[in-house]
Amino acid sequence: MISASDVRPQTSDTQSIGIAGAGLLGRLLAWKLLQRGHQVTLFERGSRAAELSAAKVAASMLAPYSEVVSAERCVFDWGRMALAWWPQELAALAEITGQHVDFGNKGSVVVAHKLDESSLNHFEQQLRGKVQDCDEFIERIDRRRLAELEPELAERYHGGLFLAEEAYLDNEALLISLETAISKLGGKWREFSEVLSVDAGKIRLANEDYSFDWAIDSRGMGAKVQLPNLRGVRGEVLWVHAPEVNLQRPIRLMHPRYKLYISPRAGNRYVIGATEIESESMKPVTVRSSLELMSALYSVHSGFAEATVLHAYAHCRPAMPDNLPEIKCADGLLVVNGLYRHGYLLSPHVLESALAMLGKPGVGQRYA
Repeated sequence: MISASDVRPQTSDTQSIGIAGAGLLGRLLAWKLLQRGHQVTLFERGSRAAELSAAKVAASMLAPYSEVVSAERCVFDWGRMALAWWPQELAALAEITGQHVDFGNKGSVVVAHKLDESSLNHFEQQLRGKVQDCDEFIERIDRRRLAELEPELAERYHGGLFLAEEAYLDNEALLISLETAISKLGGKWREFSEVLSVDAGKIRLANEDYSFDWAIDSRGMGAKVQLPNLRGVRGEVLWVHAPEVNLQRPIRLMHPRYKLYISPRAGNRYVIGATEIESESMKPVTVRSSLELMSALYSVHSGFAEATVLHAYAHCRPAMPDNLPEIKCADGLLVVNGLYRHGYLLSPHVLESALAMLGKPGVGQRYA
């Protein structure tokens, strides 16, 4: 474990590194590079509170089983790596910052209303077909088993699926903790700095250029001018406080038109989402989406009727044409982008891969 007092002194190996974009990947990269003794400067178009980052508009579920049904097998394999990676790294963060980031690893539950059982059956069939080697972690459950896992759902549903390896973390707490760790380890912040371009060893703003040994571009949609294949996929989430609801793990509701997910937080708070729209609109959450989310939410648990809406967030997740992350490394330049809707699930693998490539340039390297 590393504390602020453990920062290595500068040596001949110390390099100056500029990171454009202080979202999830930018913060993780800064944290790890600072631990290695490098000088790091973070550029963020908003504040260090990450109010403009897609990382804040997320349920931050670690759901490799749920996601692999509509994704490549590598998403599942990289995601399972994240299940072991996050607890260790959150413990290291806590030692530096003294801040706790909630991590729930009790699995997840998938349910469907009686009229939509065919959607659940189809989902199970596809899932088992894709991950036959991990079939033992997929459990078809009856009402009795559901009552053991989530008692408040047993009256409304007669069963579902239990995905024992899935987890979640508190993304808001994580972003705060990473900001604290970066500051304690000596990282420099350049808030409200709109980056126009990132090139080898150089980060350019409207009125000034900054030179570094290495420049890292992790701007998400902010890099669209330099990454023409990048596209935005709009997501919308609600944060609610529901004192009458007590769910212990993420819940997914199968539906022919959308798949609602509910991710718990401490203090009877929940993050709810379902929308995935091929649009780069950054407008606030729409009335239609709000109505759909809330009506589906009430259908899961009547206690949500008395919930208080805390936040309604919308953002565009950066995606490449194949929805897989991209890492490019050339001398003095590292580009990391395209986490799509899998930010917290895939960022550990992408982070470790990017760090391994840093300093070992190979133009055009790609993950696919």
